[in-house]
Order: sequence, then C-alpha cells, then structure tokens
Amino acid sequence: MLKHLYIKNFALIDILDIELYPGFSVITGETGAGKSIVLGAIGLLLGQRADLKALKQGADRCVIEAHFDLSRYQMEPFFAENDIEYDANDCIIRRELTAAGKSRAFINDTPVQLSMLKELGERLIDVHSQHQNLLLNKQDFQLSVLDIIADDAKELATYKNTYDAYHQAANELQTLKEEIERNRQNVDFLQFQYQELEGANLAIGEQEELEQKSETMTHAEDIKGALYTADNALQADETGIVGSLRNAMNALKGIGHVFPEAEELVTRMDSTYIELKDIAQEVGSLLESIDFDPSELDHINERLDRLYDLQKKYHAEDTETLIALRDSLKQQLEHIDNSDETLQERQKQVDKLKSQCQQQADQLTKMRIKAAKKIETEMQQRLVPLGMPNIRFQINIIQEHLSANGQDKVAYLFSANTSTPLQPVSQVASGGEIARVMLALKAMISGAVKLPTIIFDEIDTGVSGKIAEKMAEIMHEMGSHERQVISITHLPQIAALGSAHYKVEKEETPQGTTSRMELLSPDERITEIAQMLSGSKVTDAAIQNAKQLLRL
Repeated sequence: MLKHLYIKNFALIDILDIELYPGFSVITGETGAGKSIVLGAIGLLLGQRADLKALKQGADRCVIEAHFDLSRYQMEPFFAENDIEYDANDCIIRRELTAAGKSRAFINDTPVQLSMLKELGERLIDVHSQHQNLLLNKQDFQLSVLDIIADDAKELATYKNTYDAYHQAANELQTLKEEIERNRQNVDFLQFQYQELEGANLAIGEQEELEQKSETMTHAEDIKGALYTADNALQADETGIVGSLRNAMNALKGIGHVFPEAEELVTRMDSTYIELKDIAQEVGSLLESIDFDPSELDHINERLDRLYDLQKKYHAEDTETLIALRDSLKQQLEHIDNSDETLQERQKQVDKLKSQCQQQADQLTKMRIKAAKKIETEMQQRLVPLGMPNIRFQINIIQEHLSANGQDKVAYLFSANTSTPLQPVSQVASGGEIARVMLALKAMISGAVKLPTIIFDEIDTGVSGKIAEKMAEIMHEMGSHERQVISITHLPQIAALGSAHYKVEKEETPQGTTSRMELLSPDERITEIAQMLSGSKVTDAAIQNAKQLLRL
C-alpha cells in the first residue's frame, strides 16, 4: 500500500509531500490542474522512461520518492532474490533525474537497474488510465485476464517450458532436414573432395619436414663447403684446433711436477678439448651425410607443390586444416548414410514433446473454459447494477495450433441489448460501456491478484448519475479488502464515496505557475463536491446536495 508520496521539482510541482491512506481515496481538480503530473511522477517510480522535459525549469535535480507498506503481501522473496534489504513496514522506492540527463533508481537506498524497479513497480501499483480501455482490443490482454481468474500460472509455466523445448527441437529438426537435403544434392561433390584429400595421404608435420629438407638440399653445396671449412679448421693434421689443443695440454702436463699451476690449466683445457673433439666428430659426420640427389629434391618439391595446390584449392592455411576438412567431409558422408535413422530419432523426440505440449495445452483449455464461465457469470452480476439490465457477456474460446501461450484464441463478446447480436466488445461497446466493463474486469482481477494499490484515472468517462455511484461503490468495495484504490475523477458521485479526498490545483506565484495537491478537510470536501455539482458558483442547494452525497 502506498503510504507516502514525495515529489520535488517535477514539471509544475515544486514540492509535494503527502500521506496516503488505505481503502478508497479520490483525487479531484480542474482539467489541467496537474493530476496527470502526479500520475506521471508515479509512472517514473514504476520504471517508465524519463524525459528531461519533466524536470522543473531551472532545477538541477528532480526527486520522486514513495513509501509502501508491504506487510500483507508476501514480497520478501523478491528482495531476497535481488539482495535488497527488506522492510515490510516501510519499503522506499526513489527515482532521481538530473539536468545533465542522468537517471538513478533506488529500492530501500540500494541502487538498482530500471528493469528491476519496473518489476517491483508492477507488483505494487496498477495504474488504469483511459488508454488502457484499448486493451479490450488485444487478444493477449483478454487471455491474461482469463489466466488470472483460472489461477493457472503453474500450469502455464510448465506448458511454456515444454513448448520452448518442443519449438527448439522442431527448429533443429528442420535445420537438420535442410542440411541433409543439401548434402544429398552435393553428395557426389563431397565424395570427390573426400577422396581427393584422403588420397593425398596427409600427415601432421609432413609439410614442415619436407620444407626443411627442400631448403637443405637446395643449398647443399653451400652447406657442404661450410662444413668442410669447419672440419678442416678443427681436425687438420698440422693446423687443426683439436690437435693444437692436444699438443698444448701435453706440453703443460710435462711441467706439471715442477710447475703446479700448469696442472690447473690442463684440467680446464681438458673439458674444452672433450667438447671440441665432440663438435669436430659431429661436423665430420654431417659433412659425410650431405649428399645432393636431384631426383630426391624433385620428389620433395613435387610433394610440396601437391600440398600447396590442395591448400589453395580448399582455402586452407596449412596441412592440419586440410586434415580437419577431410575428417569433416568423412563425417558428412557418414551422416548422409545414416541420415534416415537420425531423422527418425529426432522426429520421435519432436513428436514426444509435441504430445506433452498437447496434453498440457488441453489442461490449460479446460481450466480456461471453467474460468470463462465464472467470468461470464460475475460480469453479468457486476454490469447489471451498472446500468446494463440486458447485458450479455460471453467468452469464446477456440482451439487453434499450439503457440507460446497454449492453443486457445479468446474473444470477449458483448451486447447491451437483447436485439443486438453478440459481437467483439471493442467493436460494439460505447466509451461509457467499455469503462464499466473494464472496471468490472479490474474488480475481478484485483480479487485474484493481491495487488496493493490500484489507481483509476478517470475510468468514469462517459457515465454519470446513478451509474457513477455504482462504479464508486465497486471501487469502494475493492478498497475494503486489504487493498488501496485511488480514483482520479470529475464526478461528484464518485468523489463523495472516498474515505480520503485530495484536491489538485494550480497556483500562480511570483516564481511562476505551480501545482499542488492537498488532503481536504470535511468542510473543504463539502465545498469541493458542491463546486463539482454546480460549477464555480457554489449555491446553497449545491451545498445541500454535496452533504447528501457525503451522507452527512
């Protein structure tokens, strides 16, 4: 329930700081006084997009804050799931806009995304404005009302999960069929490609090894010359490094017994000698191994050309990519060979899910048909007192193909006269009749959904007199069941039944036009209703009529 509303620097409002009460309350005021501004501010609290034009001219920041009592509405799971502090007696929602274009939202002083604010707002307040009467044209609105009264949320959620699985499986099956059909049409080409790659005897690392061999053989003479020079420098009889080092070691060994420092040098030279001797042997071995064979080089280059041609043909970067393509082609060909079995298996899965969907959709249909009868009976009971003695209201439910919400197409049919055939309500009902139908539907929905606050914005359009009084009684009744109902109205019959009465009016100040909203005292309320009855000039008769409406 909305307990307190604070608005600062929003449109024409400087500051609005007002308490609100449970039950049925009314808001009145002249056209253009600012009632829509208050609703606009509440809309921002419900997660609507912000418009900088709403910021009061000259202000650098706008703040809208509301306090709610949630103690009777079991909303703690929402706060736990979103890691927000929960206070059942005082839930605070705040929205801030700055002249720089920034928008921030808070729930109990925790910054939140606008989507979360909207999710909570939808659980706290339902604002019914005149344009919402157009929802009667919408198939999804009609179905949602039916589902609310059917109390089938659990069954509908189960069905939607099954339908999503069925829909995904059916799409995957269709994609598989198209892929197999394409592959079948190209099977000869796929087979040719596979045989070409398979016949190439591709091996991982082969290309790199061949490229190295080709490089070596192409420069065989240079390599051999360099190895010969190195071998000669290391092992020549007279000038070779290895032999010279050995002679030096022997010379030092000869003086070791008289010159101890020589022994240390011999030890150090010995490790070098062993390493140089090993290098010399390896150089000699490599020198003997280098042998230029033109026919082998031709064979290597032919193989490399084959690999390069395949890579160019198949747009592959290397041999590994060709091998991956070959394996993929093999899988596709095997897939084609086994396609009938695969399709049959997938079809069984789709058929199974479709059967489950159908069973669950049939259950939803049964629940909706039962709920439709209940709605028809209750709408008859609610609309007759609202000036429709010959009302006929019927819900047609037709089974069509499975969809995200089941298999049912819903149509609300309406006739206000015995001589007029039933037709879709949006096509035959007048503005006043649609307002009454929507009020009756809202009254039913509010009984099924524990929504704390409902705001009606001029739902009384097109009605007057006793009908308005009956509409007020319905709203008053709605507000008596742990619910808060607020009606913005121009009709004195409705205003008189409110437990609390607020007035919105404009005021001219030196700083410009401002809009303010105040709770009326009993005497102010009499005057306000008298003005609604007689106009700007309040007569004694209007005062008496106002007192009668207020039952004073």
